[in-house]
Parts: sequence; structure tokens; C-alpha cells
Amino acid sequence: MTAPRPFYLTTPIYYVNARPHLGHAYTTIIADAMCRYRRLAGDTVHFLTGTDEHGDKIAQAAAEAGVSPQAYADAISAVFRETWRRLGISNDDFIRTTEPRHERVVQEILRTLHDRGEIYFGAYGGLYCFGCERFYTEKEAVDGTCPQHLTPLQFLEEENYFFKMSKYQDWLIRYIEERPALIRPERYRNEVLGFLRDPLQDLSISRPKTRLTWGIPLPFDDRFVTYVWFDALINYVSALGGPGAAAYETLWPHARHLIGKDILKPHGVYWPCMLKAAGLPVYAGLVVHGYWNLGGGKMSKSIGNVVEAFELVDKYGHDAFRYFLMREMTFGLDANFSEEALVGRLNSDLANDLGNLVSRATTMIANFADGAVPERGDPGPESAVVRETLARTRRDVDEAMREFAFQRALVAIWEFIAIVNGYVDAVQPWALARDPGRRARLHGALYTLAESLRCLAVLLDAFLPEAATKIRRGLGLEPQGLAALEWGGLAPGTKVAKAPALFPRIEAGKAAGSAPARPEPAVGEKPARPRVPIDDFARIELRVALVLAAEAVAKSKRLLKLSVDLGEGAPRTIVAGIAEHYAPAELVGKKVVVVANLEPARLMGVESDGMLLAGSTDGKLALLSLDRDLPPGARVK
Repeated sequence: MTAPRPFYLTTPIYYVNARPHLGHAYTTIIADAMCRYRRLAGDTVHFLTGTDEHGDKIAQAAAEAGVSPQAYADAISAVFRETWRRLGISNDDFIRTTEPRHERVVQEILRTLHDRGEIYFGAYGGLYCFGCERFYTEKEAVDGTCPQHLTPLQFLEEENYFFKMSKYQDWLIRYIEERPALIRPERYRNEVLGFLRDPLQDLSISRPKTRLTWGIPLPFDDRFVTYVWFDALINYVSALGGPGAAAYETLWPHARHLIGKDILKPHGVYWPCMLKAAGLPVYAGLVVHGYWNLGGGKMSKSIGNVVEAFELVDKYGHDAFRYFLMREMTFGLDANFSEEALVGRLNSDLANDLGNLVSRATTMIANFADGAVPERGDPGPESAVVRETLARTRRDVDEAMREFAFQRALVAIWEFIAIVNGYVDAVQPWALARDPGRRARLHGALYTLAESLRCLAVLLDAFLPEAATKIRRGLGLEPQGLAALEWGGLAPGTKVAKAPALFPRIEAGKAAGSAPARPEPAVGEKPARPRVPIDDFARIELRVALVLAAEAVAKSKRLLKLSVDLGEGAPRTIVAGIAEHYAPAELVGKKVVVVANLEPARLMGVESDGMLLAGSTDGKLALLSLDRDLPPGARVK
């Protein structure tokens, strides 16, 4: 038996200038899912989150509220802690940058850097954003505004202490290039390397107390406090007690930071340079996710278009909220949020697929086997597909989770759910129950269903912990790890309780502005006889698309729903009538050609924004693919 592997995962520490919102919730929920999964795998997990409490914005917000910065930070930090408790987040530690344990390590590292000659005193003038609490270069600014907050930048000139970050530019480029998996997904590794093509500036690491008193004093000059980013990043080390502490020595070599792409530069550039200069090892991995967009723009508390996590959790439940966030966003890309889409996922995937399976399986065991798991009996040849799919699902989920691909993991689990639902329809236990001569066949079918539920409880535990707990309790089982995903682990005679509806359906009205349903474009349809002018053909925009995810459309034998990357930043959804020719798993990772400027159409309630190109003959269909590699979004002429 292999020894448990240490796994240290951090979220960003969230700035306390406003209450937690959907963006904070997403990062923390996916971190929670990953840590739960690694615990199921038997690893030794340490999960850190917390709050960032110093700086200009906190002092300003406190002044506006008429309280001290400490009182303000205490109140908002408590809201974050309570939010994570209500969302069922399983963090092992919660760090605050106003804690003495953090201040001590920050000052120790600052003193080390100063003693090593890595910090000098100087003057600097430049464009400053008080929201980001950082200077921007002319190149980074957008028409004189902050690229994050879209507010005018102010010219600021003052004396400060500077960290010699520029001396580490060549080292950092080599370090990243030699470690392809250090920053993932790859697009963000390339983005950091893009930052480093321009000369790296030294970093101002202090603010004069004449302008700002709310911060950790520099240990070598008490006229200044520490710049908020230099303070905040060190939390990942201070939470472990700092260099030399037992927790640090055990966990820091395995540290992985999970962040949103808006804070890529501090984590991908500042932080590794700080660690190198201080003589500390660089983190093991930086994992970056995209934005949630709402109403066509980035969700941002500064812009004001945030969605409160509490509202949706209270309305639809923890698991539905978690499932939507993980299932809807292709990790690393941006995604669009809407309550209508959440309800659609809840009704289709959770209520119809999962909830209906659990309900009818437990009901049939209660009605046809006196509420107990029967002997294994004769499950029939159809059960082989269930067992084979379970083994494949286990492998696919594990592979997806190694890449933080939560969407792919859930697609794999839902393929198993679909197979088990198909098994019920194929063997029809209700019909077997009417024939006394087929008791062995009935018992085999019911055992297969009960064992499938046990395995689902294990698979879902990291993603839908409340639903997994209800399924497990219905089988009278204690929590089980991934090692239990071997077929046949459920003992005959185990009592089974009828499960209530795990996810009641939500009756939602038709969304305003929805396009009218239109018939699906026929894939492979023969071209019309009339010829078209070249100008008409030129209006059709053909582009290369990378298939990120694929799944069956509910209640359709022909349709698959694809999430494709067209190089646009956020994935598109395309519905295609190819389910009879391609399994969803065959398509993921495949590059295809699509019509990119087709008017969107709604097919089986799903909006399709594009059309795949395919050829067909004699009932066979083949998607158009490439004989040489081209990037997503490349024009096909």
C-alpha cells in the first residue's frame, strides 16, 4: 500500500473591501471539490483560504463606514468565514493577514531580503490605480484607465522601498520554460511568458505612513508599511508557520495555488521572484481559471454586476449551485452565468438523470425485494456494460481531476448515470417482478442498481456532497474512498430506504428574448442544385474549433451538445445531430470545422451557436477534420 501523498491547495485570500460574491464562491467551491477528491484518494490534504485585510481600499472602505480598519476587516472577514461554512467548504485553515502569525513571517522575509541587498530605497512616479493598489505602465493602461476597474488612473510620485525584481527576469523565464506543468492551463503559462518579453520593472514594496498607516510596518524602517501584494502573497507560507516549521517543511514542496486569471501577474511573476530572492522553493503549481460573465461583461464587485452566492444557494440548494458552476465552466476559459441556465442544469441533469435514477432504483428495491439488497442473482448480459462503464468512468474522472478539469469529470460521471438509466429501461425490473420464474434475473437487476448507487455515492462525494450523503445513507453505508470503486462491494441483505426526490424540478417560465425553436440543420445534407455567387459564399465564416466537452441532449437520440473553443476567450455551444455516429468521449480534444457566423437556433431547448461540417454517404457520417494542426479560431478558406 502506497503512503498518503501530501497535497497543499490554496485559494487566493479574498480582499475584504466587499462581501463575498459568485466569483469568490466559484474559486472556493472548486478548491473544495479538488480537496475532497484528493481526500477520497487517500492523500494527506491541507486546504487553505482566508482574507486579505490591509491596504488603501480597506482604509477607505472603513472610513466610509465610520469604523476603524480593524473593525471593518473583522466584520467582513467573519462574513467570508460564515459564507464558506454555509456552503459546506471543507477548508483546514483560514488565514487573516492581520493575524500575528502572518505579520511575523512577513517581517522575517522582509528582513531577510533587506539583509541580502534585495531591497533598496528610491523614488518612482507613474500611473496608479487605488482599486488594484498598484502602478500601471502606459502600455498596460487602456486609454488612461485601469484595465481591471475601467477607472481613470492617477499619476502618483513618492519615495518607497523597491524589491530588485528585474534581476530575476531571465531566471524566471528559464524556470517556467523548463517546467511546462508549472502554470496551467497552458494559455496562462504563455501569458506569463508574454509579460516577461518586456523588461521587468523593480517592484515598489512599501507605502509611506504619511499616506497609508493601515499595513504591516517594515521591520527596517517604521516610516513605511508593506505594499499589500507583498504582504498578501506571503500568506501561503505564513499559514504553515514559515520556513523551519514542521507544517511548512512537509507541505510547502507540494503547494498549488488556485487563482482567477485577474491576479495572474502577481502570482506568476511577483511571487516566484520573491521566493527565489528569499532563498525559498517556488510553489509546485499555479492553476488558473477564467471569468464568469454576466450580461456580456466580467462579473466584478467594482463594476456592480455581482451575483450573491447566498441568494442562489438558498433558492436552489448547495449541490445544484456547485454542480452548475463546475459543469458550466470549461476550466481555464470564461463562462456565462444565468439563473435560467442553472435551472436548466438542475432540471435536466440533476432532477431527470440523477434524481430519477436514485428514486426509481430505491423504490423498486423496496417494492420488489422487501427493502433489502438481494443476492447477486443473474444480472443479465446488459450488466457488463454497466461494470465496464464504471471502470472507464473511474479512469476518466481521475485523469480529468489531475488537470482540474471539473467539467470533464462530471461529464464522465453523467455518462455512467446514463448507462445505468439505460440498464433499467433494458431489463425492466417491474416486468421481471410479475414472473415468479425470473426471480434470479430480478435479483440480479436490483443488485446491479443498488451497487451502481453505491458507486455513484463515491463518485459524487467530491462534487455533490449532500446528494452523495443522502444516497449513502439510503444504503446504510459509511463514507467510502475511491479504493472502494470495485464492483461487488455492496453486501446482499443491506437495508435500502426509499429515497426522497434529491432535486425537485423547478418550473421556470420561458426566458425573455429566447429565439424561437427551429428544426435542426441536416448534417451532411446534399447541396442545392442552384449555384451561388462567390460573394455569397464568402459571407460564410468557416473556422477551426477544438471540442472541449460533449454530452447527449436530454430526450434526443440524435443530438449532442458540444462546447467548442473558437479562440474567442469563452467557449461556444453547438448542438449537432451526430449522436448516432459519434460517442461524446470520441469528440473531446478533436479539432473540427464549423460555420461560425450562422444565426443561433434553439434545438430541444438548447441554443446552438454554430454548425459542424460533415460529409455523409450510405448512412455513414464523418466530421471534417484537419490533416495539419491549426489553432482554434483559424479561418478555413
